[in-house]
Amino acid sequence: METFIVAITVFVLAVFVGFEIITKIPATLHTPLMSGSNAISGITIVGALVAAGSGAQDWAQYLAFGAVTLATVNVVGGFLVTSRMLAMFKRKK
Repeated sequence: METFIVAITVFVLAVFVGFEIITKIPATLHTPLMSGSNAISGITIVGALVAAGSGAQDWAQYLAFGAVTLATVNVVGGFLVTSRMLAMFKRKK
C-alpha cells in the first residue's frame, strides 16, 4: 500500500511540474521542443514492450499493449509534424 501512495504522489507531482513547464514555453519553441521529445518517447515504447512481454497478469499486459499503441502513435505523429515543419523551410524551385 505504501508503494502505491508513493507512486500516486510521484505521478501527481510529475503532472503538475509537466503542466507548469509546458505552459511556460513560448509558442515559437513548442514545435521544435516537441519534435525532440518525441524521439525520446521511443524509450516509452521499449519500456512498454518489456512490460508486455514480462508474462505478468493479464491486466498488466493489456495496459502495456495500450502503452505501446499510444507511444507509437506519439512517436510517429511527432516525426510527421517534424517533417512537415522542416518542409516549410525548404527553398521552392
